[in-house]
Amino acid sequence: MREIVHVQAGQCGNQIGAKFWEVISNEHGIDPTGTYHGDSDLQLEHINVYFNEVSGGKYVSCALLVDLEPGTMESVRAGPFGRLFHPDNFVFGQSGAGNNWANGHYTEGAELVDSILDVVRKEAGSCDGLQGFQLTHSLGGGTGSGMGTLLISKIREEYPDRIINKFSIVPSPKVSDAVVEPYNATLSVHQLVENTDGTFCIDNEALYDICFSQTLKLTNPTYGDLNHLVSATMSGVTTCLRFPGQLNADLRKLTVNMVPFPRLHFFMPGFAPLTSRGSQQYRSLTVPELTQQIIRIRVIFTAIQ
Repeated sequence: MREIVHVQAGQCGNQIGAKFWEVISNEHGIDPTGTYHGDSDLQLEHINVYFNEVSGGKYVSCALLVDLEPGTMESVRAGPFGRLFHPDNFVFGQSGAGNNWANGHYTEGAELVDSILDVVRKEAGSCDGLQGFQLTHSLGGGTGSGMGTLLISKIREEYPDRIINKFSIVPSPKVSDAVVEPYNATLSVHQLVENTDGTFCIDNEALYDICFSQTLKLTNPTYGDLNHLVSATMSGVTTCLRFPGQLNADLRKLTVNMVPFPRLHFFMPGFAPLTSRGSQQYRSLTVPELTQQIIRIRVIFTAIQ
């Protein structure tokens, strides 16, 4: 099989990563205990891309969860799909990065990175045919940006011929939790240019605009709503990897078709159909309708003019 090892780093990366696993588990008919309850052979045909089958016919995720403080790890472990993750694949510190890129990249993160790489090697070694790595993180925090970029540079050193894709939450001036977010992002982008093969850029400003606008018409969107949008997009991007199809059947083909020049690999994902709950029954999901939606700026997950 052509397996993908998924890594989620930092609070944001772990929250959207946990939601991603919830969404694709439902698509593949996997319940929170890892038991298959689906009704189609297509759900199992390429399930080994993201899941490992263990004793008793149960499935566990090929995922590694990383943070510099234990809080997010505990919430993921206690969440509805916490049992999908192997207990040995939780790697965390105690001090946190304090929204400081250098803490994540050079001090606290550097102390933890060897432990993380041990788990990466274990997961990669258990694969029959590793096709690459997929990482979720934010560019605004200290752990996701600092340690996330340190981790991809180490993975690139050890696996130079494997594809590395990232889903990066990019900071924006209108939706900001910390004043140092622009610095963290600036220091991270160089690492993404050099060490990733494809980076899907998503920012909270665009997500809030989608929620508030005529598209979804939410009056008070929460981070849960934003995470749901991100996970739906990640699910859509990876559908061609998880189910049989003619196009973009693995990470390398996806990258070859999307990247014109090696360093020009930053994508703006969009999602269609996006409609408010009250309007869903009045919309027809035809090809022209979907095409019209996807070329509109208001369904693009990166704020652009």
